[in-house]
Amino acid sequence: MTTLSIDSLFLILVLLLVLSAFFSGSETALMSVNRYKLKHRVKKKDESALKVNYLLNNPEKTLGLILLLNNFVNILASAITTLIAIELYGDNGVAIAAGFLTFIILVFSEVTPKTFASHYSDKIAYKISFFFYYSLKIFNPIVKFINFFSRIILMIFGFDKKKNRHDDLSNEEIKTIIQESSNKITENYEEMVLNLLDLQKVSVENAMIPKNDIKGLDINESEENINSKLIDIKHTRLPVYSKSLNNLKGFINKKHVPGLLKENNIININQLISCLSEPYYIPEDTSLLSQLIIFKKEKKRIGCVVDEYGDIKGILTLDDILEEIVGEYNADQQKKNIVKTISRNQIEVHGSVQLREINKILSLSLSESSITTINGYILESLQEIPEVGMTFKKDNTIIEVREVNNNFVEKALITKKYE
Repeated sequence: MTTLSIDSLFLILVLLLVLSAFFSGSETALMSVNRYKLKHRVKKKDESALKVNYLLNNPEKTLGLILLLNNFVNILASAITTLIAIELYGDNGVAIAAGFLTFIILVFSEVTPKTFASHYSDKIAYKISFFFYYSLKIFNPIVKFINFFSRIILMIFGFDKKKNRHDDLSNEEIKTIIQESSNKITENYEEMVLNLLDLQKVSVENAMIPKNDIKGLDINESEENINSKLIDIKHTRLPVYSKSLNNLKGFINKKHVPGLLKENNIININQLISCLSEPYYIPEDTSLLSQLIIFKKEKKRIGCVVDEYGDIKGILTLDDILEEIVGEYNADQQKKNIVKTISRNQIEVHGSVQLREINKILSLSLSESSITTINGYILESLQEIPEVGMTFKKDNTIIEVREVNNNFVEKALITKKYE
């Protein structure tokens, strides 16, 4: 017979169940707290955030403490329930106590508090942080003792804590986080961040101005043509070469042109050559992210993309890289690289539009391994000079040639077929 009354035992049992619910909910709240908001509050030296951060940076100790306290109250609750059941039902009360306590703990001390804590994790975590922070200081020797044997058991099964830590996020995981936060950031900002993450996967070849589209200055031309081109120069920098772009002499900066003019707007060729900046060459497989860093480090704004044989394939400027991040802002380029939306699964594009852009718009997977533009893709697929009306299918994509000019596809209709 117990010296405590049944009412007292019931009161103690209720108190223990409340504590059990508190410890269970606290575990979920701490482990579910928003890490990004936490880091922000830590930077502001918020006291409760610092405590939460300490607890999360020591997960073994924190979980060990919570489980120690929770199991202690659950065992004590089990003993109290058994006493009550024996007092009321005799020896048969043991089985009744086991069934009753299992149900009560499962519903009121596990499922309910954990569900509640998962919905209000931030509010709860910061409020309970002081209690667990100082409790850990008090029970630290016991927690260390328990964790010591726990680590031994894990080592027996070949678990290595250092090898199994995966704190770094991949680009795809970061993209998922950004896309899931789309209701908190504007569409333009979201697109810019996603484009920035893609820079490592995109080569300079995808963003360069192709060799055929480069407007340059051949120093072997007549003085009249050279004067005309320099006076009407539209770009900040103009490539200067001799007979062929592969024999590049350098770049002339637009701001130097007025100083080169003699009487009657005649250019001094010798002074022109002396004002050229030295050519800067970029391997074709360089990523845009790497090149952006190099441009910044070397304080350069323009470079020539070369293939494995050293031949120039195109020109890349700092603006070209920035356009990959913020989108096109050059009016002439927009007119040329026009993309006209016909429907949600159909677009009409100019031949110079990048395959990567088409893949992004229609969620396609057209191969970008060796070809960068839709014109090149059509030529490679047809294995002949395209004619208006030619149509072919690749996987779930139908491509129709709409307009051809000098063997170049001016317009093509791209249709995505849903299986």
